Amino acid sequence: MDTSDIGGVFDKGFDETTLQLFERIKMGKIICLYSELTETDLVDAPARVKSFFKELPKENMEKVEINDDILALATKYVEEKVVGDISFDDCIHIATATFYRADILVSWNFKHIVNVYRIRGYNSINLRINYPPLEIRSPKEIIDYEN
Repeated sequence: MDTSDIGGVFDKGFDETTLQLFERIKMGKIICLYSELTETDLVDAPARVKSFFKELPKENMEKVEINDDILALATKYVEEKVVGDISFDDCIHIATATFYRADILVSWNFKHIVNVYRIRGYNSINLRINYPPLEIRSPKEIIDYEN
């Protein structure tokens, strides 16, 4: 999870879908991985965003640690120009999901994360250094649409 998912709860146009995503987390249908970077990103977030995150059920959340392998992978994404230097934190989210072999990285960040050209770049690097490809999707692509 990156911070855009949490902020999407309070963003008109993204809120309905994002709330459906978090409902699936609350029901235990999705286990949400997050890192200290997510917590750091939330330091300057509005109080309602922080509160929403804190109230998520801990049994359906898993905090993972950022380590040197993750930072090296994130650095490689930037060095190979998948994205620029200013997107290093986004690269850490992607490298963390890759390292911990998350099933899917979910994000509303279409500029630096959920972008077919960027995804191809991240996964090209992942495959070359023996990580599996990472599924990167928007919340719209992973919620249940009922008839």
